[in-house]
Amino acid sequence: MITIGIDPHKSSLTAVALQPSGEVSATIRLEVNRDTVARLRAWARQWSQRQWAVEGAAGLGRGVAQGLAAADECVVDVPAQLAARARLLNTGHARKTDPIDAAAVATVAQHHRRLHPVRAEDDSLVLRLLSERRDDLAGERTRTANRLHALLRDLIAGGAKRNLSAEQAAGLLRGVHPVTAVDVQRKALSRELVADLRRLDAALGRNSEDIAAAVNAAGTSVTQIHGVGPVLAAKIIGYSGAVERFPSRHHYASYCGTAPIEASSGEQRRHRLSRAGNRQLNRAVHLVAVCQIRTNGPGREFYQRKLGEAKTPAEARRALKRRLCDTIYRHLVQDHQSTT
Repeated sequence: MITIGIDPHKSSLTAVALQPSGEVSATIRLEVNRDTVARLRAWARQWSQRQWAVEGAAGLGRGVAQGLAAADECVVDVPAQLAARARLLNTGHARKTDPIDAAAVATVAQHHRRLHPVRAEDDSLVLRLLSERRDDLAGERTRTANRLHALLRDLIAGGAKRNLSAEQAAGLLRGVHPVTAVDVQRKALSRELVADLRRLDAALGRNSEDIAAAVNAAGTSVTQIHGVGPVLAAKIIGYSGAVERFPSRHHYASYCGTAPIEASSGEQRRHRLSRAGNRQLNRAVHLVAVCQIRTNGPGREFYQRKLGEAKTPAEARRALKRRLCDTIYRHLVQDHQSTT
């Protein structure tokens, strides 16, 4: 079988067809446009048995990878780190050109058996986009509120309380009567920030409605887990993606960053906290764990039991997060099986 490695760039890509022996059969360089996928497939028709390997199929290579996957081609995603290692182990003094990079991508695909296959984008990406948009809006609102608090501190003796709403800030500003030109400007800027808060609050409200509708349309059972509402469900489903790419619950926990890493040495066997994994998923699982710890239920009972085993609160919380990952994985698998 011929393996076609693709080294993508913003405006161009290079594809190299590699035989099983490692010999290069052909090379092509194309401009990235709406006809790129069609031209690639026309060039590759000379090999009936073929697979495609795209470097960074979730980044610069997303367009061509999704186009090939939508055309029912066999496509795998090659991480840039693996491609770089393959290039260094090859002959040629680690020279770096687009054809060499594409050949390295194809080499990785020939020898690595656990690369993620590229699938056509599904509804989980909608939830991820909505979740990312909500994070952006929430971050912008926090920054806007902090700027408003700084101005109100100089306009009003004692400043304003925390978690100030736009309406509360507007009411405070109505009672401010500036005397100096500086305070006049402060009040004018504060009014603009209040308008920004109203706009962001409205956008967050629309985003919540869109997320609730998308989660409801997905028909997921993840929301049955105590502490998982539509917002967290969107983040979990969106960042998990296709659950079938995880061979087991242990692989999923590792991807979430909740599986401890072994750090044994000699006769001493120990594990340490993992700082790897998808941090957005890790944060979502953390929020669910905190919610379960604060309310009565199986999660709190598990946490209390770990404390009774002389675990520290942090260790007990990590154990609960690991257990929650298994529960989330089971629900995701059940959802996938029910739709196939």
